[in-house]
Amino acid sequence: MKSGENLKMNENILVTKPFIPPLKEYNNYLKKIWKSGVLTHNGPLVQKLEKNLIDKYNLNNILCLNNGTLAIHLSIKALELNGEIITTPFTFIATISSIIWEKCTPVFVDINPETFNIDENKIEDKINKNTKAILAVHVFSNPCNIEKIEEIAKKYNLKTIYDAAHAFSVNYKEKSILNYGDISTVSFHATKLFNTGEGGACVSKDILTFDKLKALRFFGYDENKLISSEGTNAKMIELQAAMGLSIFPYIEKILEDRKKKYFKYIKALQKVSWINFQKINENSYNFSYMPVLLDSEQRLLKIIKKLNENYIFPRRYFSPSLDEIELINPKKNFCPISRRISKKILCLPLYYDLEFSQIEKICRLMAEI
Repeated sequence: MKSGENLKMNENILVTKPFIPPLKEYNNYLKKIWKSGVLTHNGPLVQKLEKNLIDKYNLNNILCLNNGTLAIHLSIKALELNGEIITTPFTFIATISSIIWEKCTPVFVDINPETFNIDENKIEDKINKNTKAILAVHVFSNPCNIEKIEEIAKKYNLKTIYDAAHAFSVNYKEKSILNYGDISTVSFHATKLFNTGEGGACVSKDILTFDKLKALRFFGYDENKLISSEGTNAKMIELQAAMGLSIFPYIEKILEDRKKKYFKYIKALQKVSWINFQKINENSYNFSYMPVLLDSEQRLLKIIKKLNENYIFPRRYFSPSLDEIELINPKKNFCPISRRISKKILCLPLYYDLEFSQIEKICRLMAEI
């Protein structure tokens, strides 16, 4: 590689970048791992991370896992679902592939064009005798209409799972959003606001369900070391927990930084006539993404081209709308709003190391289109 090419790579502004703690602080936890000799099997650092999260967010419980996708898998398995699961097409593929892997059928419901979340007013039309659950996504950390979804679930005796992959640290009605539903799942992937490199977690208000999740995480072994279920290996390892514990003291600093940069974008772009924004409640949002909704796909492609020419790499997140993929849409539900938005939405760079001057440059380049 030529030195000039290497320089350009170093100048790249990506859509996101993980927050990495000071190496010395991470090494302090590594020393504890070396001293204990424990690398996995619900080690002391995993237990410490779980306790820290429970205490900070007043959770009923939390089970740390090696990734957020398995959190959804285990949720479906723990609730013993075996039929149709109502969900959204405007999400990452892992939400839907988890349903299919667990031998259930995803049934898509279209989204609200302002919040980008599943449209709760369209859910009942999709319910039938085979419906077992609603799996809703808090898109870009924006809470769904939880009250309405819970009301529908109770009326039809359905389970509720919330994919809160984006929604770490979000409060809803004065408590953590993870305390809602039969189970809520969260991701600690490197791209998320709080990360353990790879990682995720489940929270359940029901202790019997939580005990099932614990067994499923460890090959199906229960507290008495008896195989009680068809489990898997979903354990978070100590190296992941060490990363999370190193980042833990910086959570509020990261949140505040993201919020400032989010509103920096809003201030710079709100007068551009062909840009709209997700409708949010500022008090129930973690500002971990910067989605903008453009007026056309043509303009979106022009913006991507121009930004890429300046070593700036936004992401079409989420695109395509998953109801367009025949392989994962056996019910062939057509969701026109999700399809329309997926063609015009773009997530702009937003992360801790991003400079305000870089945001100004991005907005200036966009406005020139």
